[in-house]
Amino acid sequence: MPRAVTITGTRSTGHRPLEKYRHLFEEYLAPFALDGVRFYLGGAKGIDSLALLWLTRETRVHLTVAVPARLADQPADARQAIATAKDAGRLDEVVELGGPLATDGYHARNRWMVDRSEMVIGFPRMGTTAGGTYYTLDYAAKLDKPRMVLPV
Repeated sequence: MPRAVTITGTRSTGHRPLEKYRHLFEEYLAPFALDGVRFYLGGAKGIDSLALLWLTRETRVHLTVAVPARLADQPADARQAIATAKDAGRLDEVVELGGPLATDGYHARNRWMVDRSEMVIGFPRMGTTAGGTYYTLDYAAKLDKPRMVLPV
């Protein structure tokens, strides 16, 4: 069982009801959400925030959020999800990488998370084959790390 897991996923989540994401997390994240396991999340809106909130409420795992630049630069809903986890005493660490708020910065953040993980769980937008989620999954593949892909 992996001791560190990165979650990556689409920022576009409005096409499904929130209940569907809860069911996905219960089915596919819960088996890895054991005491002592650390989850790395990107601190963006969409899957990052939804998974962070679910993990905060439903598990006792360790949580680390990494942002490409500064926390203050993240969208308001992402900052709110991070604050909720922090206020609940569930957030171990927020890592501000100080990079650009551009593709290069997001890719650096994703590599940082994958480098510290033993597995990556990706939630790409259904019907897509490119983007940050696939970049992260491909990077994990180059490192021979297990990946689970769950299109949403």
